[in-house]
Amino acid sequence: MSTPTCGESNDAAAPQAIPVVFVVDDDVSVRESVELLVLSAGWRPQTFASARDFLARPRVVAPSCLVLDVHLPDLNGLDLQERIVDRIDMPIIFITGYGDVPMTVRAMKAGAVEVLTKPFNEDVLLGAIQHALERSRTALRQEVEMRALRQDYASLSRREREVMALVVRGLLNKQIGGELGISEITVKTHRGRVMRKMKAGSLADLVNMAAKLRLATGHS
Repeated sequence: MSTPTCGESNDAAAPQAIPVVFVVDDDVSVRESVELLVLSAGWRPQTFASARDFLARPRVVAPSCLVLDVHLPDLNGLDLQERIVDRIDMPIIFITGYGDVPMTVRAMKAGAVEVLTKPFNEDVLLGAIQHALERSRTALRQEVEMRALRQDYASLSRREREVMALVVRGLLNKQIGGELGISEITVKTHRGRVMRKMKAGSLADLVNMAAKLRLATGHS
């Protein structure tokens, strides 16, 4: 079986892949100590001396988190956090030698898992990384599920999408037929195809899928 190259996605394997812990700190001694700690836990470390070096690396398809120093020479940690705010599959743990309340509040409001002050306890950092990686696995699973759901929806014909939209609004087959100008038997046929293509086991499943796809489910 071939291995995905950089930038190539293996969605099914992603949440189970070996976790990657990125470490961005301009202090080489911190990078090396965190790298050894990450290796001892069975994860894969990738270290960087600056935020720009980190931004230049290819995206990995695996559970991951970022151990990030707040005070960096080029782009600081908080600014880097803003640049990658859409990467919910890569939670951030801040480390800093100069912690203050406003900085901590800003980091946590933007989604950081933890803010640790140097020198930090190794067990505390390991616990924070474990928590961050669990969040990453969950985000990756949800991403895979949403991609599959969108693909299933894309396989529906225009008429099947129209029927689905009315089904999840709670209309009966007869009412749907009246809305679309087709027979009740034809509605049943389209409805069966919708359920099969969407892999929905029940009406409740289909309604939940429509909600995830942000399709209108309320009566107009």
